[in-house]
Amino acid sequence: AFINKLGDNDYIPLIAGGIARLFSATIISPIEMIRTRMQSRRLTYTELLARISTGVSQNGWLSLWKGWGPTILRDVPFSALYWYNYEYFKMSLCKKSSSHEPTFLIIFSSGAAAGSIAATLTLPFDVIKTHRQTELWELDIIHSPQKKTRSIWEVMKRIVIENGFTGLFTGIIPRLSKIAPACAIMISTYEYGKTFFRRLNKDK
Repeated sequence: AFINKLGDNDYIPLIAGGIARLFSATIISPIEMIRTRMQSRRLTYTELLARISTGVSQNGWLSLWKGWGPTILRDVPFSALYWYNYEYFKMSLCKKSSSHEPTFLIIFSSGAAAGSIAATLTLPFDVIKTHRQTELWELDIIHSPQKKTRSIWEVMKRIVIENGFTGLFTGIIPRLSKIAPACAIMISTYEYGKTFFRRLNKDK
């Protein structure tokens, strides 16, 4: 039964979620960088490829991973917190309702709650990432050798000085409005698909 499988290894979703996100975020980081540049500059594919080629020739292949640090700081804790809390809420709700298997409502509610917690706790990293990306875009447009990007710590200090600690939680309502239902729908679809194919294999 589902309830008997959890308890002693609660930390596994935390570690597995964080490691999986670390690898996936690292792999797609260049694609994310290309996407944000296209959106910010409205470049054609030819112009974009020319800029990427120039950047790689001048700064090496690692230039494709600009902004990797803030992305990892946001995404890895998010996934770790999300999967840990999702499994915790799912197990708790199953115990309270005396269900041996999670229902759709339990899965959906657990996904939404876990997504909300992860989104709130990692919002400061998302704000820092946005500020850092903006600086990189401005530097790319100005092409000024004197203008240097600030570190993650420097960006965070500037936000706190200018807007207080609440500045690190700017945009919390839109973020929750997007992430809570998205996480609930994603995990419900995943769990339904997993259950469907598991039963299908048993029937064979």
